[in-house]
Amino acid sequence: MGASGKFCFTSSNPDVIQLPGVTYPIFHAFLQYIYTGQTQILEEQLGALRDLSLQFEVMPLIKQCEDIIDRFKLNKKLFDSGRKVEISHPCSLPQRFTVFPFGLPIDVQRLKQWLSTGEYSDVEIYIDGHGIVARSHKLILSLWCAAFTKMFTNGMCESNSSKICLRDTSVDAFTEMLHFMYSGELSLQDSTDMGSLLLQILLLADQFGVAPLLQECCKTILECLSEDTVCSILQVISSIPSCKSLEEACERKFSKHFDYCTTVNTDFVFLDEATFSDILQCPNLTVTSEERILDAILLWVMEASDLLGWEAVDTILKTSTPEILFGERLQSVNMLFPLVRFPLMPITLLKKLEKSNLSIQIPVFEELVMEAMKYSVSKMTQPGSNQNVRFQHRQSTFKEFQYICDGDNNGILYFAGTSYGKHQWVNPVLSKKITVTASSPASRFTDPKALVSRTYQGTSFAGPRVEDGKNCSWWMVDIGEDHQLMCNYYTLRQDGSSAFMRSWALQGSLDGKNWTNLRVHDNDQTICKPGQYVSWPVNGPTALFPFRFFRVVLIGPTTSDSGPWNLCICFLELYGYFHM
Repeated sequence: MGASGKFCFTSSNPDVIQLPGVTYPIFHAFLQYIYTGQTQILEEQLGALRDLSLQFEVMPLIKQCEDIIDRFKLNKKLFDSGRKVEISHPCSLPQRFTVFPFGLPIDVQRLKQWLSTGEYSDVEIYIDGHGIVARSHKLILSLWCAAFTKMFTNGMCESNSSKICLRDTSVDAFTEMLHFMYSGELSLQDSTDMGSLLLQILLLADQFGVAPLLQECCKTILECLSEDTVCSILQVISSIPSCKSLEEACERKFSKHFDYCTTVNTDFVFLDEATFSDILQCPNLTVTSEERILDAILLWVMEASDLLGWEAVDTILKTSTPEILFGERLQSVNMLFPLVRFPLMPITLLKKLEKSNLSIQIPVFEELVMEAMKYSVSKMTQPGSNQNVRFQHRQSTFKEFQYICDGDNNGILYFAGTSYGKHQWVNPVLSKKITVTASSPASRFTDPKALVSRTYQGTSFAGPRVEDGKNCSWWMVDIGEDHQLMCNYYTLRQDGSSAFMRSWALQGSLDGKNWTNLRVHDNDQTICKPGQYVSWPVNGPTALFPFRFFRVVLIGPTTSDSGPWNLCICFLELYGYFHM
């Protein structure tokens, strides 16, 4: 009641409010509105209900009564003595009408103040090892949590106690849950450990059965889900049935970035078998090669702390056994190895696997490799293989384009010029397979098609522009809406000028707006001659991210005095794993 208006409780009898002259129907409608957000009352009693609301300053009810009375005055035909009028509190967030305190005429700021000051509190909450963490109100706790309701009403000692002591509970997470109970909103401050705290709150919401908070946590996690957080989230939520949709979203995210999630670190080895198996069986699993999947399975069954390839594991098996190396997860290989599509592996790799210790010591591995060898040699579909996924190419796979030498024909921009291997090369800008743009308008010496023409240009540059208050120049390539590239190498060629770059970056983007640095060059002296080819690898985790847009961007002046911000290159080529 105190959160809905101004109720003056006398010091002599704080539990009693005197209401002389107020009839029961009026008082009942008044309380019903406060506690439920809606009520019914006879039309002729609207004035009395408004007066009672004025007395205690329940402002939403005052306004609604006056609005209804005014409508009756304007149109007396609406007035019907003896008919009941329905009054409902307008919810500030209609989509959350059923969540306390939305849908009720309550001053949320006043509620939050009471939580902060402990005013009107009737229960103290202690967390073992931290002392008292809050002075709360049993009614509000009971509205949200059935466990608290039972605790306060079961007739046991807790019902009469004014103290609650909790164990094995995060203070920060419980504080956030209390704040949600009083405000109906999750209000986390951005911080480096926000993701960890959010997961603790989610676990607490599941433990106490606060479903709206759990849903809000899931929604927030989905909004900030990334390749770096997906493993830690899956480890927490896989045991929570009500988080199934979030779990499936995480599995899709993992499968889409399988190379990254299994190469940056070994956190994925802590996933349970069911979750890891679901990821491996995801229809849209995107991976650069089946060898990557084999490596990941071996790391998982080993519960490895270091990143190893299958060859390193095979070497360990020279002096060990599968029982020792894989331990309790040894039985899982019978279920996981068949998820590797061995028939899609190159014959050279299969021959290595055939002679490996893995084949010698693990029967199911040997059987799968032999099956793949027969398929590879015969080049014919095995009986029933149309139904066997091991013989089917994945929907989402990458084709490798490996850098051989400067100016070679192995890059993806050259490949686009052949309509992806369908005919002789033509300029991919002219055939509209890719789009090239520059930081300055197109002109005789800023010609997008010239950058991929494979013909030396004496003068070819992108002029400067101001972005975020800084000078920059760039050439950008869009490889197409349905295409992505994990770039692991790139080649440039200086035009005929002596405006040599010294500080620049190769960047990738999914939308052409938000950019990720793939390789940054700071005072790089490599380019020193007109017409010079130069190439560099892209290393680290960013080489495992697929992007649609790529650009070479000048982040510092060139060696030219006359045009220090002209980006003077006449050729660009990209290499890596290409998704068509």
